[in-house]
Amino acid sequence: MLGREEEGKRRMIYRDPIEMVNEYIRRFGRSVDVDLHPLDASGYTDLRHGSLVIGINAFVEKDVLLILVRMCKLPEENPEALYRKLLELNFIATRSCSFAIDSERKLVYLRAMRPLDGLDYEEFVDLLKTAAAVATKLRDKVPNSHD
Repeated sequence: MLGREEEGKRRMIYRDPIEMVNEYIRRFGRSVDVDLHPLDASGYTDLRHGSLVIGINAFVEKDVLLILVRMCKLPEENPEALYRKLLELNFIATRSCSFAIDSERKLVYLRAMRPLDGLDYEEFVDLLKTAAAVATKLRDKVPNSHD
């Protein structure tokens, strides 16, 4: 069932995943006293957490919520050393997140993802907070992460 949750004693049922994620974004923004932008036509928005930019992507056709934090650019030379470091960090330091490489844009991201189906607000907030906390903690362990 899509986006059912208990809010007090009433259940929220959303028309589609975009409406659900936009409501979660709105609620999260209200909880931290910040006006956040809803998803755009492509299913994307972002928010700032200190120096981090956290992207929120809803891929309805793939039933995926994808949270991305840009960590660094891929080095032009000897990227293997970075790959090894990212794999070592992926073992346990990233908690429920993992590092991913966008080879087209030549960027490294920390990502968290899960199916949209069944996503509740608390889990949405947990994904955002976990991605922000892990990215902040590992920022200095990832080479070139301040680019």
